[in-house]
Amino acid sequence: MIRIVTLNFWGCEAPLERRLELAIRQLRALAPDVVCMQEVKPHGDATTAHAIAGALGMHAHYERACAWTAGERGMAHAGEEGLAILTRAPAHAYELLRLPTHHALDDARILLSAHVETSGGPIWIHTTHLNYRLDDGLSREAQVLAIDAKLRERRGNTDPPQLLCGDFNATPDSDEIRFLRGLTTLGGRRTHFQDAWLRLHREPEPGDGPEQGITWSSENELTRPLRSLDIDRRIDYVFVTSRKKDGRGTVLRSEVVLVERDDGVCASDHYGVLADVQVTT
Repeated sequence: MIRIVTLNFWGCEAPLERRLELAIRQLRALAPDVVCMQEVKPHGDATTAHAIAGALGMHAHYERACAWTAGERGMAHAGEEGLAILTRAPAHAYELLRLPTHHALDDARILLSAHVETSGGPIWIHTTHLNYRLDDGLSREAQVLAIDAKLRERRGNTDPPQLLCGDFNATPDSDEIRFLRGLTTLGGRRTHFQDAWLRLHREPEPGDGPEQGITWSSENELTRPLRSLDIDRRIDYVFVTSRKKDGRGTVLRSEVVLVERDDGVCASDHYGVLADVQVTT
């Protein structure tokens, strides 16, 4: 079995040190084998992902997705943002895929992949962070098509399962998520991934919270500055390639995590998602 957690960490927004402490404490209790992080930014002599990895005794690999100069994106200072994958042991290899977008390079998106050792042998784990605006559906559609094409390179009958996770900025009824689940056609083709949450739970309903799968929640005070993006949505996912006949790829557990508060403050404006996935026969 492999345990994975995905978390959009919300950059270096205040109160950063309290948020880092909350993330570290909860991740230590969850004991994941892999943590995939989005909205990772430079911090200290490395990044926020390295700060968390160091406290957990894990290895961190970071790749920049986009950068901006002072004044761009409404930012007072120049900066950058990217993705990171944290692992218990060093990964065998990493790969980076730049994704198509209809936006300028200061909002570029990537897919970061790591070849990770497990009890069932090495598997590929991927993380991404798709364009966020409510009307960015065309960009997200192009991005999931590019991601699917990349993962298809290693989806033969005998290949091990792959895990794809991150902040997709899209609800389950969107075409981009329905495409990944094998429920609609994009670009003249179909695919299929298991949505780890839906393997074990129902879809959230109006009024539900993180216990029912919501990851961008009005219960989290840190979402309030971005109320225009619509709150109370399930937009963070762990996807698993189709289950194998020998049981590999079976989702054993899935839950929303990192919901603990310290005087109203959570680790991030997003909640995380945990999944346990079978990797042995």
